[in-house]
Amino acid sequence: MSSLTKQAHEKELFGHPVGLYILFFTEMWERFSYYGMRGILVLYLTAQTVGDNPGLGWLDVEALSLYGWYTMLVYVASIPGGIIADKIIGQKRAVMIGGILLVAGHGILSIEEMWAFYTGLGLIISGVGLLKPNISTLVGGLYRQGDERRDKGFSIFYIGINVGAALASLTVAWVAQRYGWHAGFGLAAIGMVLGQAVYMFGQRFIKHVGNKPVRVSMDSDDVSIGQIFKTQFSKTKPLTLTLALAIFGLVSAYFFIEKQQLAYMIFFVFLAVVVGMMSTIYGDLRSKVEKDRYLVLLLSFIIVIVFWGAFEQAGGLMNLYAENRTDRFLFGYEIPAAAFQFFNPFYIIVFALLVANFWAWWKNRGREASSLFKMAIGVIIMGLGFVFMVFASMEYESLGKSAMYWLALAYLFHTIGELSASPVALSFITKLAPVRYGALMMGVYFAATGLGNKVAGLIGESASSAGELTIFSGITIFCVIFGLLVIALLKPLKRLTHGAEELRTAEGLEQEGFEAADPDIN
Repeated sequence: MSSLTKQAHEKELFGHPVGLYILFFTEMWERFSYYGMRGILVLYLTAQTVGDNPGLGWLDVEALSLYGWYTMLVYVASIPGGIIADKIIGQKRAVMIGGILLVAGHGILSIEEMWAFYTGLGLIISGVGLLKPNISTLVGGLYRQGDERRDKGFSIFYIGINVGAALASLTVAWVAQRYGWHAGFGLAAIGMVLGQAVYMFGQRFIKHVGNKPVRVSMDSDDVSIGQIFKTQFSKTKPLTLTLALAIFGLVSAYFFIEKQQLAYMIFFVFLAVVVGMMSTIYGDLRSKVEKDRYLVLLLSFIIVIVFWGAFEQAGGLMNLYAENRTDRFLFGYEIPAAAFQFFNPFYIIVFALLVANFWAWWKNRGREASSLFKMAIGVIIMGLGFVFMVFASMEYESLGKSAMYWLALAYLFHTIGELSASPVALSFITKLAPVRYGALMMGVYFAATGLGNKVAGLIGESASSAGELTIFSGITIFCVIFGLLVIALLKPLKRLTHGAEELRTAEGLEQEGFEAADPDIN
């Protein structure tokens, strides 16, 4: 069939389906809106209620608490978002609805009312939950099984994500500083409108992917979350564990947490259900190989939580540090604090290929290059990045201000660590997950990422009493020790995988992530 008679969804541009570029710009503008809003959120919350650019006047601890809840819920919302798409409406419609919710959410944030603020956050959480886990599925659907262009297509898609994040860090930060916080939120909304317009315009180029799913046959091997819950609450051991953990969490929240008791009660019950679900799955596994791999899988979730718990200080504690402790004047111009969020996506674009090539070279020399090793090294390198924040804190204590280059160096190490750990994390999880529970483990991965974001908020909150120097030092020490501990246990852990990584790679099932700035696509 000649190119003149091809249908829209069959047309190509620069050797790839035109639909790839539709999704590229859709996600670029969605990430522009998300990272733009994320970059100024904590700063807006803590800004004084009077002055040239008034904010809400919250205490740092209050702002970082909300930041933790918000970023956690964004990732947790991906679980129902993925289920709704997979089982009910399809990925294409889920992305459409998610985009509409995001446009509404970012738009409402530009209104200077508290009801608008909380409503906007709720809509953004729902919108990201529907859009983010499903748009990368659409990218994969553009290519047939075994198409060698697929990895390059994801690489192109990944560039768009980080270009959007980098642009947002500069432009939204500048607009928010010059014209006010709500103008910054408004610019984020405009970005999302552009992304939604591109997506709606390009529907004819993706009409063959992500459509409403066909009803799954009753004899399918996949195990649904509903089936797990039914087993969990019908068998004695999983039910007892879930109830015990839930009661312990409720009692702890009631007696030991003074603020946000209801929120923490719900949170602890959610964790109890997740732990009970993981216990139920373990009890259902029959072979020793599956059980051993599953134990390593649980460790990988812990690594994910530790990594993002430290890394996500970027939008919270380090953002506030840039605002309040850093000398941001360059050639007489004061750089907006949120603009420092530019470093991460910029470094990703510059160093992604270099880091990937380094690990390929390292492996070809016969050195240790397993996923667990890369994840451990990533945690260590990312943790060492906080050494520069320790130096910054020491400089601040002696001079009253710290230099900008400390932040630039910290974000460089964070990004190198991220490029080592994040792209392989979900790939490794898919290799170890029992086949019947593969889809469920994807959901647990998002939950672990969300929990890491909540941990980041809790760590940031503690800086109000412990001080930044103590927190940054503690993160460094913990991450380095944790990473070294994983490396020390590497041999027994690899034995427990029973060669799963080597087998899947040999079979051509390797699935590397392409968006290091955000774990959702991995």
